This record gives sequence, C-alpha cells and structure tokens, in this order.
Amino acid sequence: MRRVVVTGLGVICSVGHDVPQLLAALTEGRSGTATIASLDPSWLNTQVGAEVRNASFDHVVPRPEQRHLDRQSLLAIHAAQQAVDDAGFTSAEDGPRCGVILGTGMGPVETIDGAIREVHIDKRKPRPTTIPRCMFNAASGQLSIRFGCKGPSQTIVTACASSAHALGQAANFIRHGTADAFLAGGTEVFPTLSLLAAWDTLRVMSTSNDRPEAASRPFNRDRDGFVMGEGSAVLVLESEERATARGARIYGEIIGVGLSSDAHHITQPQVGGLVQAMSLALADAQVAPEDVQYINAHGTATPINDPLETEAIKQVYGDHARRLMVSSTKSAHGHTIGAAGALEATATLLGMNHGFVPATLNLTDPDPACDLDCVPLTPRAERFDVAMSNSFAFGGHNVSLVFRRY
Repeated sequence: MRRVVVTGLGVICSVGHDVPQLLAALTEGRSGTATIASLDPSWLNTQVGAEVRNASFDHVVPRPEQRHLDRQSLLAIHAAQQAVDDAGFTSAEDGPRCGVILGTGMGPVETIDGAIREVHIDKRKPRPTTIPRCMFNAASGQLSIRFGCKGPSQTIVTACASSAHALGQAANFIRHGTADAFLAGGTEVFPTLSLLAAWDTLRVMSTSNDRPEAASRPFNRDRDGFVMGEGSAVLVLESEERATARGARIYGEIIGVGLSSDAHHITQPQVGGLVQAMSLALADAQVAPEDVQYINAHGTATPINDPLETEAIKQVYGDHARRLMVSSTKSAHGHTIGAAGALEATATLLGMNHGFVPATLNLTDPDPACDLDCVPLTPRAERFDVAMSNSFAFGGHNVSLVFRRY
C-alpha cells in the first residue's frame, strides 16, 4: 500500500482564524471559550461556548455570493483555501485523481432553522437557494467545484467522529490507489438557539457560566461537561509519490486507521469499542504500543467520557500507559463536534512539527480515575514522533488515527 502524507493545514476556530493563530493559542495555553454572543443564552443552563468571532469570508467568497452559502460551507471554504495555499496544492492536471471528504455532525443548521422559521412563523416560502444551502453535502460540493477536485467526493455524518472518519476514509482511498490527493476534514457551525436548547436538555455541556475560560476541564475532578464550539479544519492528504514529486512540505504521515462501533447505546460509550478502535489503529500502523508517545484524547470533560477513555488507554497500552503523554485540546478550542477530529489532528501535527505537546487547560485537580500524564495547564516542550488521535461519538462511532513524523 502507498504511504499517505499531510502537506497542507487550514483551520478556523474559536482561538484563531488560521494555523499560525491556532499554533500561538496552543503554545500559549489560551482558551477560546467565552459567554455566548451569537444568541441570548440567559434562559439556558449553559451560557458559555467556543464561537468563531469576527470572521470575514470576503477574501475567499465574494460578498454577494455569501448569501447563497450556509455558514457551514463558508467555514469549510475558509479553512480549505488556507490548506490549499499552504500545500501549494493544485488539481489542474490530475483533477480526477483528487477528491474531497468532509465530516459534519449537525449540518447547515442556520439554513434549516431559518427555513422552518420562514414557513411556520413568517408564513412565506423559503428562498430558492435553501435546498443547495442546507444539503449536508453542500460544503463538500463547494470545495470540489472551487478546487477542481473531480475524484471521490463525500460527506460523512458520524457526530463527533465525522471528520476523523473523513481523514481515515481519504487516507485509505489514497493507500489503495483510488485517488492520489484529498481535501479532507470537517466543518461545524455553532448551534442555533433551538438546537442549543436541545443540547442543553441533555445536560452534557458545562454550566460553569461564571468562569468561561475554565469551563472546559477534561480529566479534572470537578469537570461538568463539554464546551460547544464551532469551526473547520481541512487537511491536504497526498500519496507520498505525488507530494515528493512536486517537492511539497510534509507535516507527517497517517500510518494507522482504526474504526469500531460500540453497538450498545446511542449516547453511552463502552470501553470495548474504544479499545477496539485504538488496537486496530496500532495494528494498521504496524507499531507497538510502546512506540506511541502522545495521545490527543477525545477528552470531552464529561463525567462519563474521561475515566472511560482513561481505562481504554490502560487496556490498550498496558504498563506503557503510565509513560504516555495525553492531553485534550478541547480545553482550548471547545468541542467542535463534526470538525473535532480534523482540528485535533491538526493540533497533533503542529505539536509534532514544533516540538511541544499541547496542554490540557484547567487541569488543576486531576480526577483519581483519570490517572495518566494528562499534561496539565501548560504545553510541554517535548519532541514526539508517533502520536494517536481519538474521536468517539454518539451513536457508538469510534475512530483512532496514528500519525508519524516523516
């Protein structure tokens, strides 16, 4: 099978509108959580979020055209343009060998919510562009059109594992020769009021409204849920042959993909499913547990996830689990649902290339049930060559990816 390398990175999230800003936030240990500004959360239990604020899309989409696109697509285009520019990517000569795979969890919710309001409250028909805006595959289609990618184009919807699935699917297509390059990642918008209220009733989000920057506390004894985020991360994946032939910069390679399903409960994860995904990823990568130095954990800061993930890591890594560095960058950029896996893969690759391990912010009082080296409070100057990134989702969908320094 062919080797798959990462040659371009593009992001937009609560801590930065591009990769240098994300890198600065990770190295400074800075959080993007604040009191929610895009809507009135005063009547909800949760009033904090990790929103993308003051973003301009004028440089990637002409303003008149923006009204024909949902914010979900605008975020994806913003991130993808960065990744394409970073990689020096072009599909001019081999468009049929280049594809697009994006993940999303909740989809183009602004357009859907707006159409419901127009029909049921305003009593008028939605605008003609509503369907092209609100298709879950709209963002993938937009990237395919804009960047001339005529190969496989897909949208994956597996909740919080969506963009990790997208990266894994793209990597496997390249490995097996179906395509030579992909724009792969995820995109997610901050929920509308009705959807945020629905999340609120699940009681899985933090209610630390009086201290927003400390609301996301993965692995901490008093953690009380995740912080909802938004954003997009798009990576350029290529076959090693294509990348080296054009002299591309290589951030690292994807060497292992592990996929599993809990087959148990729609919202309650199981240790066995997490163990299976991580074990399969290691086997696919053909590396021993002792070869992995860092895990970017799913680390949601919910009472259930963090000790469960800790236990799964112990089962997979055995005695080596005590020597692993583990952290959750959700403590910085929030939980971006369908974009989470790609955003965290980007954070992992940035740490690998710049010689640091991202911190778990706000980890002041570690839970005894989460007794791993979770890199508390500040990033650690440490070189690592092999890393795993975990993404686990409602529905019982689990993805583990293994990255290696090139």
